[in-house]
Amino acid sequence: MKESENSNLRIGIVVVEVCRRNQMNVEKLDKFELVYPEVAIIRTDCLNQCNLCRARPYVYVNQKRVFEKTTDQCLRTIVKIVKYELKEFYDE
Repeated sequence: MKESENSNLRIGIVVVEVCRRNQMNVEKLDKFELVYPEVAIIRTDCLNQCNLCRARPYVYVNQKRVFEKTTDQCLRTIVKIVKYELKEFYDE
């Protein structure tokens, strides 16, 4: 792998997976990587949750499904989970 390709890869303590077709594939999600460098946002073509994907904004945070009624609510929930996961990681 070339160094320029490698610089685009992020390996995070907290991994947030989002389907490219879901409502959560928003610009605000990119800011997590700026605010929390330990977070890696991974966009995939499909997370195999098509019914949920159509109905609600959702992501997986460290393999745990997170969904809410609105994208803003989902973002707030993600922030809480990220803070908790980082606290658990650094406090041990």
